[in-house]
Amino acid sequence: RKRVARWGGMSPLGMGPPAIISSPALVSALLAFTVAQVAKVFTHWHTTGKLDYGRLVGSGGMPSSHTALVVGLTTSVGLKESLDSSIFAMCLVFSLVVMYDATGVRLHAGRQAEVLNQMIMELPATHPASESRPLRNSLGHTPPEVGVGAIVGLVVGYLHYSIWITQWGP
Repeated sequence: RKRVARWGGMSPLGMGPPAIISSPALVSALLAFTVAQVAKVFTHWHTTGKLDYGRLVGSGGMPSSHTALVVGLTTSVGLKESLDSSIFAMCLVFSLVVMYDATGVRLHAGRQAEVLNQMIMELPATHPASESRPLRNSLGHTPPEVGVGAIVGLVVGYLHYSIWITQWGP
C-alpha cells in the first residue's frame, strides 16, 4: 500500500519531531516502558518496605521494562499493520529474543555477579581485588518478571492504540 506524505509532501526525514510523536507504535512502546519503570518503584516498596526512586532508572526487577517496551511496540504494530504482516513478524521475533535474553544470559550474568561480589568480600584486606567496586547484580529477570512486563506491554499497547484510533484515526 502506498504511503502519502503528510505536512505538505515533505519527506519523512524533514517532518521533524511531530513525525516522531505521531507514531502510535513508538508512543505505545515508550509509554509501556515508562509504566513498567514507575511500577518498579512500587513493587520494590511492596517487597522491601523501602521507597527507592532509583528504581525509575535501574535495570532488573518487577516488571521487565525492556519486555514491556518491545511487547508494547509489537502490540501496536500488530493492531495497525495486521497480524499477518512482515513488520509484525519482525517485531514479534525481536520481542521473543529480548525476553529470552532477559531470562537467560542477563539473569545468569546477574547471578554470577552476586557470587563474585561475595567472593571479593571474603578476600583478605591486603588482596588487590578487595578494593573493587561491587558488580551490578540486577541485570536480568525471572520468568514472572518478564511475564508481567509482557502483560504491561500488551495492555498499554492495546489501550494506547485503541485511544489513538478513536482520537486521530488510523
